[in-house]
Amino acid sequence: MSTTRIESDLIGTREIPSEDYYGIQSVRAIENFPITGIGLNRYPELVKYLGVIKKAAAIANGATGKISKEVSEAIVKACDDVIAGKYDNQFIVDVIQGGAGTSTNMNANEVIANIALEYMGHERGEYQYCSPNDHVNGSQSTNDAYPCATRLAIYAKHLQMLPVIDKFIESLDKKAVEFSSIIKMGRTQLQDAVPMTLGLTFKAFADGMRNERRHIEEASKELLAVNMGATAIGTGICSTLGYREECFKALREITGWDVQLANDFVQATSDATSIMVYSGALRTMCTTICKICNDLRLMSSGPRCGLNEINLPKMQPGSSIMPGKVNPVMPEVMNQICYRVIGNDTCIMLGAQNAQLELNVMEPVMVYAALESIELLTNGFEVLRTLCVDGITANAEHCNEMVEHSIGIVTALVPVLGYKPCSNLAKESLATGKGVIELIREKGLLTEEQIKEFMNPKNMII
Repeated sequence: MSTTRIESDLIGTREIPSEDYYGIQSVRAIENFPITGIGLNRYPELVKYLGVIKKAAAIANGATGKISKEVSEAIVKACDDVIAGKYDNQFIVDVIQGGAGTSTNMNANEVIANIALEYMGHERGEYQYCSPNDHVNGSQSTNDAYPCATRLAIYAKHLQMLPVIDKFIESLDKKAVEFSSIIKMGRTQLQDAVPMTLGLTFKAFADGMRNERRHIEEASKELLAVNMGATAIGTGICSTLGYREECFKALREITGWDVQLANDFVQATSDATSIMVYSGALRTMCTTICKICNDLRLMSSGPRCGLNEINLPKMQPGSSIMPGKVNPVMPEVMNQICYRVIGNDTCIMLGAQNAQLELNVMEPVMVYAALESIELLTNGFEVLRTLCVDGITANAEHCNEMVEHSIGIVTALVPVLGYKPCSNLAKESLATGKGVIELIREKGLLTEEQIKEFMNPKNMII
C-alpha cells in the first residue's frame, strides 16, 4: 500500500502522506506561512466552530438539494467528529496567513471531506465522491465561512472567561467585607487625603470589575451577527435559494446561541468592527485591572519603608542578591498581561481599518490577537485570584496609626473651624511634627468631647 496519495490544484500536483486528512492546499499553506509556529489547533475553539459552520452548511445544502442526502449526512458526521476534537491534530496551518483565511477554510474543507469519504466507504483523496470545494464548501466562500467561524470561536472563548471574572469579583467582594472595619488613609495624587476603610477600597475594585464585565458582555453580542450566506462579497453568488435561512436555522440549533443574520451582508463581509469593538472592551477592562494591580503593589509596599497597609501572599524569593526580599509578582504578571492585550487591541484596530473595498484580508492576525487576549486574561484572572487576592491580609494597627498621625484628618474639622484655620493647623503640624489633635488641645479649639466626636475616623465615613 502506498504511503502517499497524489492531489492536484491549479498550480500543480503534490504527494500527500496517506495517513493525513488534510490535502494539497493545507500543505501549500504550511510551506507558505511558517510564521508563528502556532497552528489552528492551538485554539480548539477555532477548530470546533469551523466544524460547526461546515455542519450547518451541509445541513442547509442538503435541505435545498445542493448536495445529495448521502453526501450531506457524511459531511455532518465528519463535522461532528471535528466538533468533538477527534481531528484537532489535522488543523495545522499557521494562525497568521495571507489570503484572508483561505488556508484555514481549505484546511477545514479538506479534513472534513476526507473524513466524510471514509464514512461513505471511499479512500482519502477520492474527491469525485465528496469534494472539499464543491460539497464541503458548497454555497460558501472563505469570505463568509471564515468570519463566521472565527467570531463564534471568539464568542465561545469569551464565555469561558466570564466565570473566571465572576470568581475574581467574588474574591474582591469577600475582602471588602473582611476589611470593612479597618480604617486607613485615603490618598489623592499620592498625598494624604482623608480617612476611609480598607473595605471601601476593595469594594471599589469589585464594582469597577463588575462594570467592565458588563461592558465586555454587551460588546460580545455583536460577534453573533454573522454573514454566513454572503459567499464572496456579500451578494450570495453560488449559493442556492433558501440556503441562507436554512443555514442560520441550523447554526442556532447547533450552538444554542442567538446567532443573527448580519443587517447588510456586503458591509459585514468587508467589516471587522465586531472584533474591534470586543477587543476595545477588553482593552478598557485592562485599564481597570492595571489600576487594581498598581494599587495592590502600592498598598503592600515596604514592608518597613513603604505604605505596608496590606500583605500579599509570599510566592517566591524576590531577589538573587537581596536576602529577604519578596516581590508582588502576581500583580506584576497581570500588569504585563494587560499590556499585551492592549497591544493586541492596537493590532486589531489597525487590521480593521485596513480593509479595502469588499473584503478585509487582515482578519487572521486580528482573530489570533483576540483569541490570545482572552486566553491570557482568563489565565491571569485565575492566578491573580488564587495566588494573590484570596490570601491578602491587612495590617490594621499600622493603618490606624497612619490615620491618627496624618495631617489629612484635619479635613474633618473644616465644617466646624473653617478652611483657613484648618489650613493653618495643617501647616503648623507639618512644620512642628506635632499631631493635629495635639495642636487642637494646645490651642483650646475644641473640647475633649468634641474632639472625640469630630476626630473619630469612623464618623468621617458615610
